[in-house]
This record gives sequence, structure tokens and C-alpha cells, in this order.
Amino acid sequence: MSKKIITYFICLLPLIGFSQEFSISGMVKDNTNTPIAYANITLTSLGASEAMKGTTTDDNGNFLIENLKTGDYILSIRFLGFKSYNTRVELERDIHFENIVLEENLEELDGVTVVAQRPTVKRLVDRLVFNVENSTLSNNNVLDVLKHTPGVMVHDGSISVKQSTPIVYINDRRVHLSESEVLQLLEGTSANDIKSIEVITNPPAKYDAEGGAVLNIVSGKNIIAGYHGSVFGNYKQGSQFPKYALGTSHFFKAKKLNTYVNYSISPRKDYSYKDEFINFMTDNQITSSWETDFKRTRRTANQNINANIDYDFDDRNSLGLSSSMLIAPRDNTKTRANSVTDVFGYNKVLDSVFKTESLKVDETFNLAFTLDYNHNFKKEGEKLSISTHHTNYDFSSFQNVDTDYFFPDETMIRNNRFQTFSSQEIKLYTGQIDYELPLKGSGQFEAGAKVSHINSKNILDQFSFENDLKQEDLENSDIFLYDETNYAAYASYAKDWEFWSLKLGLRTEYTDLKGNSLSTNQVNDTDYIKFFPTFYLSNSVNDNNEIYFNYSRRIHRPRYSELNPFKYFLNDNTYSTGDPNLKPQIDDQFILGYILNKDYTFEVYYRNEKNPTLEFIFQDNDNNQLVYKNTNTKLSFSYGLDFTTYKQILPRWNLYILTSTFYYRNKFFEPGGVDNNLFFTDKWSIYAEIINYFTFLENKSLIADVSYTHMSPTAEGPTYASTIAGLNINLRKTLWNNKASFNIGVTDIFNTQNFTVKTKYASQDSFVISKRENRMFVFGFNYKFGNIKLQNNQNKIDLEERNRLGNN
Repeated sequence: MSKKIITYFICLLPLIGFSQEFSISGMVKDNTNTPIAYANITLTSLGASEAMKGTTTDDNGNFLIENLKTGDYILSIRFLGFKSYNTRVELERDIHFENIVLEENLEELDGVTVVAQRPTVKRLVDRLVFNVENSTLSNNNVLDVLKHTPGVMVHDGSISVKQSTPIVYINDRRVHLSESEVLQLLEGTSANDIKSIEVITNPPAKYDAEGGAVLNIVSGKNIIAGYHGSVFGNYKQGSQFPKYALGTSHFFKAKKLNTYVNYSISPRKDYSYKDEFINFMTDNQITSSWETDFKRTRRTANQNINANIDYDFDDRNSLGLSSSMLIAPRDNTKTRANSVTDVFGYNKVLDSVFKTESLKVDETFNLAFTLDYNHNFKKEGEKLSISTHHTNYDFSSFQNVDTDYFFPDETMIRNNRFQTFSSQEIKLYTGQIDYELPLKGSGQFEAGAKVSHINSKNILDQFSFENDLKQEDLENSDIFLYDETNYAAYASYAKDWEFWSLKLGLRTEYTDLKGNSLSTNQVNDTDYIKFFPTFYLSNSVNDNNEIYFNYSRRIHRPRYSELNPFKYFLNDNTYSTGDPNLKPQIDDQFILGYILNKDYTFEVYYRNEKNPTLEFIFQDNDNNQLVYKNTNTKLSFSYGLDFTTYKQILPRWNLYILTSTFYYRNKFFEPGGVDNNLFFTDKWSIYAEIINYFTFLENKSLIADVSYTHMSPTAEGPTYASTIAGLNINLRKTLWNNKASFNIGVTDIFNTQNFTVKTKYASQDSFVISKRENRMFVFGFNYKFGNIKLQNNQNKIDLEERNRLGNN
């Protein structure tokens, strides 16, 4: 019996050994016996091309890789300034390397003292790639990186590319927030994990046809498992109030599971001041002149929460769940405004004065959830992606407005008070599928489809007061219902030759919509189909010369609030209203570019806009009112020449220059005009941006950015804006092996970014002086902890409709 047991045991030994798991550990030092922290450790199966496992050394130079099967491996160790260490490991038991000494790489010694390299620019057939990974910009926030990105203009609280507002993506997933919310999100997000910024002036067919250019923010990737996190914040002190931004990010990566969570909050108070001058006219004669002194203070504390969970079933299949939440509670979202208006008669004699005080309280919940499935086929590069998405948007607002009217001697004439309750509920559902297939001879085929449905309910209740008794104003109360369904399909083909690159595509979208104003019984029921072709061609003439041409058609659908016909009164004499019959704007854009010596880029462009949509501020001269209304103008076009360069002048001085010289022309009818006369505005303008990057100290850990921006007078629709300029200085110091950074600086040092706006045509005559808190003292910090070599897995859903939600 015992012999049988021994025999069975001997037979089972190979199986026991086969199923057992082992580990590899060790310590990494330099030639002075000093431990090397955060060296990259990777393990590759013998004969394989990609690493299967990885980690980094801890603060004491130790590393450990567990759960390994028996086999032959290549162990690789890399660290900046040292030669790579590679050794073959035959794993049949636990292995410990007592001391692994890395040899200094004398050819790279100059790089050892370089904390960060300068960013680089690369031109692809359909986009420009601004590489910022490990650069002097990687310790900034993402908005700061965009300020330095070629072709991107960040000024006056907005982002623009070739005079149009771009759509922001992160890892090819769209950020669906309003423009002001996007700015806050980017300012509160660290750029440590950012690999590159892709500037896609004419987006290809894969992207939604909605919007202008695309800015795709690409984060880096790493196979190393573990945990890392960061905390960051900044403080800005304006002329009136402080502004804060605080946030933290956490990322954990296991063998199959990736999790990421980010939270940020931006408590702030913003102050603005306007002087407004309006001449109301009848038969080209001034009948009344109003001069208004307007002050506004807005308090906000928006909170952003982003979370992702990705699970890899195997090498070919993965599932991801992501959520994005914007929360702006009513307790912290309040706007107080007060104004004093002097009313003069036709003879310029003071006729009366009215003073207005208003309080507006808002609340926003913008909750988005996305489920993604990805499948990689056996053929390398062949991929199928399926995505579903739901957004629940809930906005509510309360407004109280009190106005006192006085004679010139300050005797009370009367008092008027009204209150407004408004809400907007939007539910968005989408599903999309994308397929990628590499073809022989460096070809690439892509195709996909998408369906989306939007349901919106808008409620406005206005109340007036008679003898302090509150009563509903039925004339200015309404319910507006909006439903829209959109179907889209696209296909594209790309191919590279030795000197030429080609990419072309076609996207088709069918839209069916219905808007219904219940109080007026005004119904807009319509549908349309649009085609959006794209074409890209580039030629590398030689190493020093490259030319390219591209074309695309885009659509700008009205935001849901712009379709709402409510009259939302801001005060007794000013209201905003939408137009349910707004047509979508269609843009055709052509770009011809030339790159010299890989450093100097020249672009000539032309953009034609059909049914352009603009917000007009026009005077109702019959009722002495100001009306904010979005309307389609007759046509608009612009063309210009852009020049960019990013070049090293001296070893410690890099220079970025962007200049854009452009012409703009718009034809429009006077809103509310009786004769429908056609008017036009046109203007040549120049935008210039110069940024100097200086590095100091022996290890180059102190960086100074000195930037200057200048925008000459511009035109948009019927309005002309004055010159805007600003000088900014920022100092940044990295500490503790790049784990921490601090920055201090001043924006708009000479306070020259205030501007004026003039509108004068037909019976319209107004002039506005606008002042904001542009000059600010800025202080910021960023601290990373855990395994700081990791990268995050943040995702964004590719849905154009969420950008049309809510209010800016």
C-alpha cells in the first residue's frame, strides 16, 4: 500500500510544480550604493514583444513581482540617466536579486539634470499633435497647457481655434459640459498624466458633425500595477474677491481591473462691472437716452466628480463603466446684481432715474453614465467598440427683482417687483458602435453608427406683485416641450505612401425634432438629413518642406435653451428669448498649410457659414426694452493666414509664437425691423500670442513663463469689440524628485484686458464698457503620492448632445 502511495506522489510532482506560482524580487542601486527609487521594472516572456508584468522600485530601491508561472523571461530595469539592465531569468522557484547596480549612461549625463524636456509638435494627415509628456508644461493644469498649444487661443474666459469654439475630448471621449464648466474642469485637472494635445481643426468623419474644431486631450498609458494619487489646488486673488480650486485624483490598477476617481470643487466669487449707453430712436431721431451703471457679483462652488471602472476579461475583451457628475447646489450658486439707470429725454435733460436690485439662485445636477464594451480581433488593429449612454440634467432657478423709479429730485415715482421660477429637465439616451480594420499596404478603414434621443421639459412661472399681493403673470409663463431623435452613420478610409498621406470620409445624419409651446400652442415639427464629407491630403516634399490640404463640413445645432420661446425678464426693461424655428448652422472650411524645417507652420484658411446663429442684443424702440435673442443671420464667412512656431532659442530659452490675421464678414437683417433691410459688418483683425519659457538652477527645476497676448478690434454680427491685450508672468518650482510643484504668478499685469462693445446700425445705437477681475495674483500647488509612474484611465463618452444642455 505504501509503495502505491509513493508511486502516486512521484507521478503528481510534475503537476504540482507546474501549477505553483513564483515571484521575482530584488534591490536596485547605483554605483555609490545608493538605492534608486521609482525605477521601471518590466518582465517579458522570452520571445514576446510586449511586457506582461511590471512595477517600480519603492523609496528603498526594492521591487517585487508575484504570481508568476514557471518559464523563461527577460527582466528589464530602466531609469533616466542610467544604462538599461536586462537579464534572462529561468523561473522554477522564487528568485531574489540581492543587489542590481545600474551603470551611469555617460552619453545621457546632460539629461540627468533635466527635469523636463521642451514640448514637440508633430503634424499628422488630419491633426496637429502637441506632445507635452515629461515637458516643462506637465506640472501645470490642463487649461495652462491649452494656453501654450499651437493654434489654440485661450482668452477672455473662452477657448477658440480659428475664431470658433472647439469641442473638447479626453481620450477620444467628449466632455459634455458648457463652455464655462469645461474651463473650470480643465483648470482643476492636473496635467501630470497628459501625453499630448491633438488639435483637429477639421475633424474626420468618426467625430460627431456637431461643433467646430476638436481638442483631444490624450493621457499616457502604463502597464505597471499599483496605486497612485495626487492633490492639487490654486488660489487667485482678484481686485474684489478670492477664487479657489481644490481637487484630488486616485487611480488603482490590478491585473484586470482599473479604477479611477477624481473630485474637484471651485468655490469662488466673480465680480463684473458695466457702463451701458443706449439711444432709443424713432425715425432716426433720438427720443430717449439711457446710461446704466451695472455691478454683478456671482458666487459659485461647482463640484465635479468623475469615476471609471474598467475590467479586462482577457487580452481581447474589456468592459468599462464611467460616470461624470456636475453638482452646483443652490446654497452656493447665487448672483446679486444692482444697477442705476439715468433716463434722459431727447433734449439730453435728465427725465428720471430707476434703481434695480436682483437676486438669482440656481441649482444644477448634471449626471452622466456610460457603459463601454471593446473587442480586439485576432488581426492586429482590428477593433469593435459598443457604447451606451444616459444623461439626466436637472436645472432650476429662482429670481427676485425689485425696481424703484425716481424723479430727478429723487422723489419716488413707483416701485415694481416680480419673481421668476424656472426649471429645465433633460433626459438623453444614446447608443453607438465603431469598427476599425487595418488594410494591406498601410490602409485603414473605419465605420460606425449612432442613435440618440433627447427629451426636454422647460417650465417658466413668473409672478408680479400688486399691493404686495403675489399673483401669477400668465402672459409671461409657459411650458416648452422638446423632443429630438438623431441617426448617424459614417465611413472613412486612410492610406500612407512614402511621401503622401490621404484620408477621406463621409458622415450622414438624420434629425427629427418637435418643439411645442403649450401656452401659445406654437408647434415646430421638422426633420432633415445632412451629409458631412471630409478630405485630407499631405505631402512630405523632403525633410524640410511639407504641404497639406484639408476640407470638412460641420453643423452647429441650436442649444435647447435657444429654442425656448420664453421671455425671461432680467429686469423690467431687459429680457432674453429663444426661437423655436432656429435653423442649424452649416460650416464649410478649407485649409492649405505649409511647414518649413519642421518649426514654422503657415496656414491659409477659408470658412463659409450658412444660417449662422448669433445672439443679438437689440433695442425694442417702441417699448424702450433690450432683447437678448438668438437668430439666424443671412450669411457669414471668414478667411485668414495663421503662423505658428515653437523653437529653442538658447539651451534655457524656448519661444512660442502664434499670429492669426483674418477677415470676417456677416450679413444680417435687423431683428424686429419692419423694412427687412440687409446690413453687413466686416473687419480685418489680428491675434498674436508670444510665450517665453525660461529655465533656471542647475537641475532646471525652476521655470518661468512670460506671455503676452494681443487681439485687435474684432467684429461679430452687428457688434464691434475693442482691443484686448495682456501680459502674464508665472514661476514654477518642482521639488522632491518631481513629486511636488508650486507656482506663483500674476495675470494681466497692466490690467489691459477690459474692453468695449459698440453696436450702431439702422435704429440700433448702444455702447458698453465692460470691466472684470482680469488682473489676479495666482498661487498653485500639486503633490503626487503612491506609485507616481502610473497613468489614469479616465474616459469620456462621445456624445454631441450633452454639449447643448442647460445654460452658460
